[in-house]
Amino acid sequence: MSRIPAVLSQLKQQGRKALIPFITAGDPHPRETVSLMHALVEGGADIIELGVPFSDPMADGPVIQLACERALVHGTSLRQVLQIVAEFRRSNAQTPVVLMGYLNPIEHMGEIAFADAAQAAGVDGVLVVDLAVEESASFAAELRHRELDLIFLLAPTSPVERIRAVASQAGGYLYYVSVKGVTGAANLDVESVARKLEEIRGYTDLPLAVGFGIRDASSAARVGRVADGVIVGSALVGEIEKHQAAPQHLPGLLKDKLMSMRMALDAS
Repeated sequence: MSRIPAVLSQLKQQGRKALIPFITAGDPHPRETVSLMHALVEGGADIIELGVPFSDPMADGPVIQLACERALVHGTSLRQVLQIVAEFRRSNAQTPVVLMGYLNPIEHMGEIAFADAAQAAGVDGVLVVDLAVEESASFAAELRHRELDLIFLLAPTSPVERIRAVASQAGGYLYYVSVKGVTGAANLDVESVARKLEEIRGYTDLPLAVGFGIRDASSAARVGRVADGVIVGSALVGEIEKHQAAPQHLPGLLKDKLMSMRMALDAS
């Protein structure tokens, strides 16, 4: 069974919000990713979103696009990402891991082969940015058969019909994109986020996690007051970019940055 529902249920019982960091697998180098994942857990991560590098990431801003480029320079493939998850699982059997990426690498491997390999590696959920909900039924069924969650994005512009369709196929949690833009955008309007989350909750009981625009402890705390979880990506990936020449310092830097968000979330 996916670890995601149990973790989110426990957090809800404790009156706490989920902290979900994102990093790109293979950035700055594949050999560093597992240690970074463990550092995120030490910093307070409840779930880890692990980006699968892709050459044309349509939803990602420049920070994560560059992270994909750095990872691809080292040949980081979908199969290698699954190996990274399997290595992480050797010493962490509790923290859910969600793969976030694009459809092309999955189609190249084959949906069934991917679902089998993801289950074997210890993946809990999959978020495919460019998988339309109207075309997701067969893939969602393959994942459910292996007790993996298919996670979808919703946006400020998502109409009721799309919310209903996504809710019918989604598992784990719904990822609400807080801004009309790409990852790393700065125009975060928490009041608008709150209104849209209230609308979405009318159509699903799944927890709602908010990403895009969470930059620091303050923005994490503000979003945490209205959401079930906060997702932080570009702020962490930016640290990796700045310090890629000294990767030995990255685990501590990411742990400290995430811990400040954890403390702010818990305090709020």
